[in-house]
Amino acid sequence: MGIDAYLKRVFPGTAEEYAQRAERAMLDGERLFVVTANPEILMHAQRDAQIEKLLTSPEAEVVPDGISVVKAMHILGLPAKERITGVDLAEKLLAAAGRGKKRVFLLGAKEEVVSALAEKLLAQYPGMTVDYHNGYDGDKDVIFSEIAKLSPDLVLVGLGVPAQEQLIYRHLPKFTKGVLMGVGGSFDVMSGSKRRAPAVFVKTNTEWLYRIAREPSRLGRFWNNNVKFIGEVKRAAKGGVSKSQR
Repeated sequence: MGIDAYLKRVFPGTAEEYAQRAERAMLDGERLFVVTANPEILMHAQRDAQIEKLLTSPEAEVVPDGISVVKAMHILGLPAKERITGVDLAEKLLAAAGRGKKRVFLLGAKEEVVSALAEKLLAQYPGMTVDYHNGYDGDKDVIFSEIAKLSPDLVLVGLGVPAQEQLIYRHLPKFTKGVLMGVGGSFDVMSGSKRRAPAVFVKTNTEWLYRIAREPSRLGRFWNNNVKFIGEVKRAAKGGVSKSQR
């Protein structure tokens, strides 16, 4: 399947519009699986049939987490207003869960990071219930089955792309309600353990540049995903066959 097929499923509206949609789903007791799509998971889908199935499933709603995805949609003539970052969406959902005194489950990151985030949320939203488990100990499938039994209203999974999305998708039938979303390394930022890129990088959609400057080891990953991704998109726009489909 071509990269354009995945991009056609991406939410075209604003971050605020989608946040409102996800908040309503959570408060109304709906089940909603949100995939914050960046070039990495879209490129994985070109090579992995299971991830392709996940991205094209009607049970998944896909939002553009990254300016490269928005630009790709524009190249293909698809509507896209702005990127919808996982960390920003997660913070808005946590605030709504706090106001509504909902139950939240956090899975991922180091023990000291996820526990710090849980403490921070409980201090900020006293009526909220927060359960958590770090991303290093235990069988993730067993843990997720236990999460389903708790019937949380919001489940945030910080295990990295695409493992977090695959885990959620495998266990999705066990949930009758709740917003479930992969958030990558967002727990580090939200807990205060790691600083997010300065505002100027956020506003100019160049957080990727800040991350590479801080961690040069990311350059290879950026090339293999973001740069090659745009190449795939340009081939699709010209009606060509992508390299990964040959």
